[in-house]
Amino acid sequence: MTPARFAYARPATLDAALDMLAREEEATPLAGGQSLVPMMAMRVARPALLVDLNALPGLDAIEATPGVLRIGALARHAAVLDHELVAAEAPLLALALREVAHPAIRNRGTLGGSLCLADPAAELPACMVALDATLVLASAARGERRVAARDFFAGLYATARRADELLLRAEIPRAPGWSPWFEEVARRRGDYAIAGLAVMARREAGRIAALRLAFCGVEAAPRRLPEVEAAVIEGRDAAALLPGLLAPLGSAEAPAAYRLHLAQLLLRRATEHAHAAA
Repeated sequence: MTPARFAYARPATLDAALDMLAREEEATPLAGGQSLVPMMAMRVARPALLVDLNALPGLDAIEATPGVLRIGALARHAAVLDHELVAAEAPLLALALREVAHPAIRNRGTLGGSLCLADPAAELPACMVALDATLVLASAARGERRVAARDFFAGLYATARRADELLLRAEIPRAPGWSPWFEEVARRRGDYAIAGLAVMARREAGRIAALRLAFCGVEAAPRRLPEVEAAVIEGRDAAALLPGLLAPLGSAEAPAAYRLHLAQLLLRRATEHAHAAA
């Protein structure tokens, strides 16, 4: 299939891009295009104006400040995966990005594109929730605003980003002493995750003192599960809580009961790993 007719613009500045989004109600930003372009070809997405962000300077930067690791929205998956700052300050992202599609996709796909699409099977949204990240957005009318990752993902392909806003960057707290764990189940390497789990654990005196976790592929959007986190810390059977807490998606390939089973399996494996390491 071919896309529906659309206008195309490639602004050279952030202000120009934000002005275009403010003026055209049906404008859609284009970053890596690895999801958007196929959706346009199938006419699932039909933007009136495609605003290509790839000429905007600085939005692919990866840098560390005294308290925060900043990753620009246009940073390619491959660049994030290979960056020494990410490996040192947010190794959870490196673990997860190895599971994202294939090298050709990672060379074009972007951090911001994945976060704003909010595909329930995507790894990066769950990682941002587990990392306690903050997402920085901007609009022409209101300037910048900051949204906690746990509040950004609102449902199936739905986020807190407004139509006239662009995601500028993710800010991840630099947190020494926290350890990552990530695993997912997919039919084949590079396929969409049927279920995945991102975990950050902090240990003190040989025990788990704090924990953050988020599933991908299981529910419509990633979220924290405080009851489950507390059960892991206390050494209780946290996986037994999941049937009463999760609302798993269902499909012909992966019924809801199967996703729930995988979520319990992944949680038990993560729990064993966390306690063994502690």
